[in-house]
Amino acid sequence: MTHSLIFFDNHMHLSEKGRYIEAIKDFKRYGGTHLNFCPYTNIKKIIKNRSYMECYEDGIKIASKAEEKTGVRIFLTLGPYPVDYLKLRELIGREKAFNLMKKGIKEAQRLCQEGKAIAIGEIGRPHFPVDEEALKDSNIIMKYGMELAKEANVPVILHMEGTNQKNMKEISEMAKRVGIDAGKVIKHYSPPIIKKEENFGIFPSVIAKERNIEEAIKKGLRFVLETDYLDDLSRPGAVLALHTIPKKLKKLLGEEKVGEDEIMAINKENPEKIYGISLE
Repeated sequence: MTHSLIFFDNHMHLSEKGRYIEAIKDFKRYGGTHLNFCPYTNIKKIIKNRSYMECYEDGIKIASKAEEKTGVRIFLTLGPYPVDYLKLRELIGREKAFNLMKKGIKEAQRLCQEGKAIAIGEIGRPHFPVDEEALKDSNIIMKYGMELAKEANVPVILHMEGTNQKNMKEISEMAKRVGIDAGKVIKHYSPPIIKKEENFGIFPSVIAKERNIEEAIKKGLRFVLETDYLDDLSRPGAVLALHTIPKKLKKLLGEEKVGEDEIMAINKENPEKIYGISLE
């Protein structure tokens, strides 16, 4: 059965200035089959257009070209990057920044409804300490993102500070207030806190370091894996290489620390259920 295993990277980035096609070919060489790509945003374009649409369209083109050249299936997750708020606030003021972030979520929702993306994200709040105003606004924007994801019946992928039980409980309570299923709220860059009593029903996208994969599998199979690959030539080795998921899982399969059924549950059944997609 090994030849038909699915390997899905739930969160990664691509750049035409990075390794791009070569990185995807590496992923494929190791057995990688499907990617969930979150395009980078560009502050200059966003301010010039007063819209995120050009950034999203650039991402759609990058994915389409890469699919054509590699044969790897690439899905998209679209949304205004949380740190954009700080840069926008500095350049155009708080109110315009706040409204532009919300507009970016609305535009991402529309592309999800048109079938061009499978989730709204990565949205949320900056991953480092910020002033009270920025935190308050970011939380309102994140809640709005959950509302629009619920409306479009798609998941939302969250970017925020390091994951712990306290903030997972907070996010789970926010999801409850919005009325979105916590299982449709995906915490990107998650440690292996995969039990519901640890994450309050939020769906973990575990960063695919070998020890994380092993620890997560010991606890259960309710998670997906991601590399958060940056595709930035100026930061080689930052986060994980794109081929990490197939490479590490095949190694663990060889060591009998994971079975083929478990690989398929994590890489095929879970993404299909969360996103309503088909991975073949």
